[in-house]
Amino acid sequence: MKRLNQTLKVMSLLFLTFSVTSCDDDEGMVTPQEQTIAQLASSRAEFSTLVTALNKAGLTTTLNSSGNFTVFAPSNDAFNAFLSANGFANLDAVPIPLLKEILLNHVISDELFSNELSTSYVKTLAKGAASTTNTLSMYVNVSPTEVRLNGVSTVTEANIDASNGVIHKVNTVIGLPTIVTHATANSNFSSLVAALTRSDQADQNFVGILSGTMSSPFTVFAPTNAAFSSLLTEFSWANLNAVPETVLEKTLKYHVVTGSNILASDIPTTATNINTFLEQTFSVNATGGAKITDYNNRVSNIVATDVQCDNGVIHVIDKVIVPNLN
Repeated sequence: MKRLNQTLKVMSLLFLTFSVTSCDDDEGMVTPQEQTIAQLASSRAEFSTLVTALNKAGLTTTLNSSGNFTVFAPSNDAFNAFLSANGFANLDAVPIPLLKEILLNHVISDELFSNELSTSYVKTLAKGAASTTNTLSMYVNVSPTEVRLNGVSTVTEANIDASNGVIHKVNTVIGLPTIVTHATANSNFSSLVAALTRSDQADQNFVGILSGTMSSPFTVFAPTNAAFSSLLTEFSWANLNAVPETVLEKTLKYHVVTGSNILASDIPTTATNINTFLEQTFSVNATGGAKITDYNNRVSNIVATDVQCDNGVIHVIDKVIVPNLN
């Protein structure tokens, strides 16, 4: 019996020692949820290029700080494809200011897990060339099968949880969006894109103009698909291809303002004429809801505002505005 009691005492002591040691080890371990976004990215081999880029751009401190961030994190393969497509020999060849803005274009100042993402525009932390106050917009398109970002990148692994936010792995580096990027990303603008790219409009090179910086920044009042459908009904055109060439050209130019990034806050409260790319004016007024009155006294409501691009801004309108067609 005495020997049994001694054995039990030894076992109890060993159990107590193991328990204390286990507690001490647990306190010393850092679980993924206790790591910051920057630390968590550093722990995963597929984000090594991203980590290097963050260090070069001076953004590691930001993603180590307290807060709530969502980071759409490109894989190493995504960075390699980006460098090759843009003629950069390696990461060192990317100018630091450009690299910083591209990286910030992958960051949202809010923690959004996959079940909190919806089809909508969100603001990134990047600043484009067109505005010093309105950060770049990202179009998030959520479907039953995937999450697409600006129409160019897909989430391949979601909800990598960190202490200061969440990482979603993506398969493509998301470049700074132009007017054309946002027009093509949002399926509600498919009629507008079809009009801009119609074969008889090739000489106008609308896509080239609205993708570039000449005459920028641009303010584009973008009609929805429903707006184009209403226009076809109103003028008894069977479809978009039935719109006469010169009518289409003038109408498209009438929706673009060159040399100015007009934000919603800039829209005056009294009716004011705005000169367009067509060199005709329409009247805009913010009182009672922002609206445009075109040459023919037709009124279009501005239903969404301030979709910021690197070379301008888009406002969504519910009716195609029509200029003087004579």
